[in-house]
Amino acid sequence: MARSDLRRRFEEIYMAHYADLLGYVRRRTESPEDAADVLAETFATAWRRIADVPPGPSARLWLYGVARRVLANGRRAETRRSALVERLGAELGQWDDNDWTPDREDLDAVRAAFRRLGPDDREVLALVSWEGLGPAEIATVLGCSRGAARLRLHRARKRLAGELSSAGVDVARYCARMPALAGGEA
Repeated sequence: MARSDLRRRFEEIYMAHYADLLGYVRRRTESPEDAADVLAETFATAWRRIADVPPGPSARLWLYGVARRVLANGRRAETRRSALVERLGAELGQWDDNDWTPDREDLDAVRAAFRRLGPDDREVLALVSWEGLGPAEIATVLGCSRGAARLRLHRARKRLAGELSSAGVDVARYCARMPALAGGEA
């Protein structure tokens, strides 16, 4: 199909089903902004997959299916964000006011040490520390075996510890606060 025909078909689908889809999405979101995001993602998917959109009234049902998956993905992302906030809050709640708090100089040294690592080391450490993934999950993300993921993580942690130590950062103190970097479970 020619690009102009594809565009015309998309525009017809959009015009025919926009109002119904907007109502569907608005009833399932908290705000107009969230609805707009879901609607935009749904129609972007329709454009990318225009050849898969069935003809006639079935297009509306297909769009509902896409919107449903977009909404589900958004809920899963929000659940992950909420879990992370709770986990960080619990970790911060365990710290006493008298506990050690890193100063700006130490934090800058940690950031610089992290940046000095290779991209593969930064990625595996970010997956365990920021995303909260374990070795099996990291293996899936990286497309390698669990053993290879554990080995990559172990080596990345050792290289980070070396960078921190050479920068004069108290590695034991940081690792006590960040078990994921020390080899504890994420």
